[in-house]
Amino acid sequence: MKKYTYTEKKDTRSGFGAGLTELGKTNPNVVALCADLIGSLKMDDFKNNHPERFFQIGIAEANMMCIAAGLTIGGKIPFTGTFANFSTGRVYDQIRQSIAYSDKNVKICASHAGLTLGEDGATHQILEDIGLMKMLPGMTVINTCDYNQTKAATIAIADHIGPVYLRFGRPKVPVFTDVNQKFEIGKAVQLTEGTDVTIVATGHLVWEALQASEALETKGISAEVINIHTIKPLDSEAILKSVTKTGCIVTAEEHNYYGGLGESVARVLAQHNPTPQEFIATNDTFGESGTPEQLMEKYRLNSNAIVKATEKVVKRK
Repeated sequence: MKKYTYTEKKDTRSGFGAGLTELGKTNPNVVALCADLIGSLKMDDFKNNHPERFFQIGIAEANMMCIAAGLTIGGKIPFTGTFANFSTGRVYDQIRQSIAYSDKNVKICASHAGLTLGEDGATHQILEDIGLMKMLPGMTVINTCDYNQTKAATIAIADHIGPVYLRFGRPKVPVFTDVNQKFEIGKAVQLTEGTDVTIVATGHLVWEALQASEALETKGISAEVINIHTIKPLDSEAILKSVTKTGCIVTAEEHNYYGGLGESVARVLAQHNPTPQEFIATNDTFGESGTPEQLMEKYRLNSNAIVKATEKVVKRK
């Protein structure tokens, strides 16, 4: 089995900042809007180098979404930046009416998603944002796993015509994907080959899935790990090809059971190849304050939980 290692940890929000910086140099139509969180979203470099293309909206996220929609009419490609909770829940009406329904070319870039926001607590730890956004017709939903992939995704979505939700986080996580990768929207990435179980993971859970696969190997279980960075459109072909071989699947995400990756995968399986499935996700609950590590352990969103779910699903085959 292929082993993955890392030499450093970086926060995925910095990958977004690096991608935005690159776009500032190469795409004059890219503009950036922020809701009073320039430092947190790592938008400083873009702001400093392209002040004429940067708009500080302040704590007025609904206005930010509507302004972004308007900017597309003039051919601009707006990238909005704020926390995931404020990028979705607070402004859902504006996104639905002004961006999704109107099919505006807005890139909604959301940091500090999920439980790994940590000490800020339940009011900021949105765990339903993927569900909210994937239900909007025409909305592309992307959830990246490390710094390199987030940078590549940020650059790639500028060329995609249509609204995009790009989700990333605050904590420093292992950087293990290729620095020169080409990001393909809607195309899953198979990380390991296996014969006994398929593990599809998204976001911060991808690294945990890789760690779980190594632990499972010592138990005699061969796991195929797939990185689902694009939740919508979902790479159904990659999932079905894998489960045809392995016969069971575990889905892993830093999101609620309801509305996330797991449910999207379950729909594909129900339609094409009913397969035993176990879910790693939060169980219809809000989060709480704590360190990212403490919360991932308590809410069973780590490699140990993936190992246990895998052992359970393998017995169901």
